[in-house]
Amino acid sequence: MSERGWQEFLAAEGVDDWVVLHGGATTVFRTESLQATVALAAAIAQVTGLEGSGTLLTIADKRLTVRLTRDLWQLEQRHVELARAVSAVARQRGAIAERASVQEVQLAIAARPDAVDVGFWRAVLGYEPMAGDNGVDPLGHGSTVWMQEFDEAKPWRHAMHIDVSVAREQIEARLAAALTAGGRIVDESNAPGHWTLADRAGNRVCIAAWPDGSVPPQSQTTGP
Repeated sequence: MSERGWQEFLAAEGVDDWVVLHGGATTVFRTESLQATVALAAAIAQVTGLEGSGTLLTIADKRLTVRLTRDLWQLEQRHVELARAVSAVARQRGAIAERASVQEVQLAIAARPDAVDVGFWRAVLGYEPMAGDNGVDPLGHGSTVWMQEFDEAKPWRHAMHIDVSVAREQIEARLAAALTAGGRIVDESNAPGHWTLADRAGNRVCIAAWPDGSVPPQSQTTGP
């Protein structure tokens, strides 16, 4: 499992529309109407190399979400070229990239190594394997499920939590909104990569800018 693929994507030129989430490179384009969104999706589908690549297109009224992979570790150099080509099609059609709308929600379930039961969660949710420790909704509608080795230092009541992955420039606003809504920070030792918060009942959630924030923005340049 190499970090090279997503690191090279983040450092590449001409991918400013894209956010690297837990699932890989993702963008959201805003259009003027549902009809324009459908037309944009059809045009993007014609990009060479996209068909059969595992790319996921999701239409939601005036927004089109494009996910190049379903797993962060699948990112390769070819995805840089695909991202540039997709963005070029969107620009030609007047669509606007909305990095602030890009996010991914993941259900993290912790267990001791001898009790990791990812097969159960795939079966009960109707999910498919993407990696040895996770399951994904084949239609892309539901959150990814990830099995995490249990940290013995943590109480069992927090063996399950939510991960929310956002663009690096959005994490502080999302954190502030969560705190304003009554949340509290319970662990900031990994900030600004991610913060762990809890609601009033103690249920936990991690807000993460990793891996999107792993390459300093100043090392990136704007593409043509």
